[in-house]
Amino acid sequence: MPVILDPFAGGGSIPLEAQRLGLEAHASDLNPVAVLINKALIEIPPRFAGRSPVFPGAAESRLGDWPRATGLAEDVRRYGGWMRERAQERIGHLYPPAKLPDGSTAPVIAWIWARTATCPNPACGIEMPLTSKWRLGKKKGKEAYVVPSVVPDPSVAAGRRVVYTIGHDPAQAPTKDTDGTMSGRRGALCVACGTAVPTDHIKAEGVAGRMGAQLLAIVAEGARQRIYLPPNAEHIAAADVARPDDVPEGEIATNPRWFSTPAFGMTEFADLFTNRQLVALTTFSDLVGEAREQVLADALASGLPEGTRLEAGGSHAAAYADAVATYLAMTVSRLADLGNSLCRWEPVAECPRQLFGRQAVAMVWDYAEGNSLGESSGSWQVLTGGTQRAFASAAFSRANVSAHATQGDALEAVSRKQVVISTDPPYYDNIGYSDLSDFFYIWLRRTSGDQFPALFGTLLVPKADELVANPYRHGGRDTAEQFFETRFRDVFTRARDHASPDMPIAVYYAFKQAELKTDGVSSTGWATMLEGIIGAGWSVTGTWPLRTETSSRLTAQGTNALASSIVLALRPRHEDAQATTRRGFLAALKAELPHSLREMQQGAIAPVDLAQATIGPGMAVFSRHSRVVEADGSAMSVKTALALINHALDEVLAEQDGDLDVDTRFALKWYEQYGFGLAKGKFGEADVLARATNTSVEGLKRGGILASGGGDIRLLAPTDLDASWDPLADDRISVWEATMHLARVLDTGGVEAAAALIPKVGQRIDLDAVQLIAYRLYELSQANRPADALLFNALGTSWGDLASTRRTDPAPTVTAPTLNYGDEDE
Repeated sequence: MPVILDPFAGGGSIPLEAQRLGLEAHASDLNPVAVLINKALIEIPPRFAGRSPVFPGAAESRLGDWPRATGLAEDVRRYGGWMRERAQERIGHLYPPAKLPDGSTAPVIAWIWARTATCPNPACGIEMPLTSKWRLGKKKGKEAYVVPSVVPDPSVAAGRRVVYTIGHDPAQAPTKDTDGTMSGRRGALCVACGTAVPTDHIKAEGVAGRMGAQLLAIVAEGARQRIYLPPNAEHIAAADVARPDDVPEGEIATNPRWFSTPAFGMTEFADLFTNRQLVALTTFSDLVGEAREQVLADALASGLPEGTRLEAGGSHAAAYADAVATYLAMTVSRLADLGNSLCRWEPVAECPRQLFGRQAVAMVWDYAEGNSLGESSGSWQVLTGGTQRAFASAAFSRANVSAHATQGDALEAVSRKQVVISTDPPYYDNIGYSDLSDFFYIWLRRTSGDQFPALFGTLLVPKADELVANPYRHGGRDTAEQFFETRFRDVFTRARDHASPDMPIAVYYAFKQAELKTDGVSSTGWATMLEGIIGAGWSVTGTWPLRTETSSRLTAQGTNALASSIVLALRPRHEDAQATTRRGFLAALKAELPHSLREMQQGAIAPVDLAQATIGPGMAVFSRHSRVVEADGSAMSVKTALALINHALDEVLAEQDGDLDVDTRFALKWYEQYGFGLAKGKFGEADVLARATNTSVEGLKRGGILASGGGDIRLLAPTDLDASWDPLADDRISVWEATMHLARVLDTGGVEAAAALIPKVGQRIDLDAVQLIAYRLYELSQANRPADALLFNALGTSWGDLASTRRTDPAPTVTAPTLNYGDEDE
């Protein structure tokens, strides 16, 4: 069986899957945080597979043996609980329970805070709250929101201050226009005097150290609901603690694309936490070391010899203590992700959200400070439970297969022989891997530095050799692009020299669709990556979209984010590969692309991914030649080739329109120009287009796809259509009408409802044509009609499920309706 190598291992999904399939896996990365994650995923579990837990009494808590790494997982949970008890003893007074109106108490889930700044209006000068929302809970019947009021207070310089109460009346709830005081671009609105305060003033206040915070609300645990309480002196005082002296040091990068907090004076990673959060994190960090000593003592008491440490290859008591401490340390870093002052309160789910919903550290005005010692989202107890459950998942079902994770440069990693490369390389300038990893590194260095001194020997994550096109690091965009392409080509050239003659290598990529085209050509990231691969002597021999992205991630919600990864299969280009001309390349492209496109559409690839996936077969044509020669004798660049592939895709999609019925051809052309909007006074234009496509406006109205009156024309949107529509009773049905109804039903009733309609539609309409229209409409709408694009992308993405229903559900027998040939348009 082949040995799999991922030289850009990152989060470790490829090595983990290789190990799960029974393959020996090797993971390499320059980033120490990534290396530790890979060790925790693939290296540590096999070493301690089948072991019983050493926590006193834990081994007897179940009958039978402890398969895979479940014994290790149980110890992580047990010693995590031990840490929580010690933390409760030391800092429990910082997390008082909430006092309810009836005099009883309840555990606090979170405290909701808002940052503050002084109003610049000389006549006001109040400490104004900066909040993006007043809403706390949006569930029907359980609505809650903050109500600010300005009251006199001679003890403060402004003579007035803002106090906060809780409202529950839906009729009085903030609207979209009144929910909050802060907008990142517009600035703030003072609740006392109504002054519009520019963002520059707030930045200046933050840089000067004058930005504060006020408690807006307390969220307590109720009987199957959240209880929202106004602030009180006890809870304000509990949070008023001194900053610890030994917080980890680390300066935030000044790249505003990934970090917006430095502009507001938050320049150190420690600035991203409240003092109480820093106390909690340093306490749990210290307890990791104490827990390790306790594990070691219990392991020795159970009869294990001490042996060598984990990093030295040990597998006895000392190494086992290191292993448990490693997972506890990673849980501390997860606690940091959910226990900082950039965690938003989610009014629908009614819980705090982690900082890293996307790859950036963005400024947040109102934030939720979770209860680290509680039992709800963001607490130590919940996080250790999640860590423990990970070991019991199917991902560790092959934990007996050996694997290795090492820190190193990708150029060094691909020099190994007898390995097959499968990798998801860095995304050009899309993600600041090392800069963002510093957030976790400072805590992992504090907790795991003794276990892994080689990994955590630097103050922050190494950055100089990171393969990212960072213009802030390399002196500009052009030099950053040159650095990336040169190093990328070096890596793949070295990989080609050591490539297995029997196996292709696999390269995954997942740039989002919004970045695919710039002025008609593919994004710089794609072009630069492919330039490096093809320039290194590789040829694309296959391409597939793989469903790897979850729709619940932040970047996928309400966006056209890529729904899949694209995997390219690469083999070394033949030494005797011939050159071709631009004309020859275009001829081969036009001959081969339609077949490849049909294959991908039949595989129900999401429309949002179609243009991305088409790059594969297009580059297969381009890369099999030694070079493509332009008319002036120069070699065609990858960027030019990608532009030609995009153009060829548009032509193929447009050519498919010719096989459609006349109503659908009209609707496509009209939608391309006007969408579903009202086209005032355009009846004449619609009449000309209808005649050109061999139909009529009246026929289109009868066909249920168009509305007209008073010289105005409107193409009916899915939301305008009759919910009682029956395709078997429709005397004038078109592919367009069927597509609109399926999109409507899918949007309102889900896959099951749309699947129920499919058998009937399939008796009247070619369902493959409906799928093609979904792809075509996505292409037409993605640029400036995002809501439509989401609708049609959903239809295309769900087509696999709908098609399977088509194959399994028997179609009812029906008598075709009588056609009416009386209308002149027929």
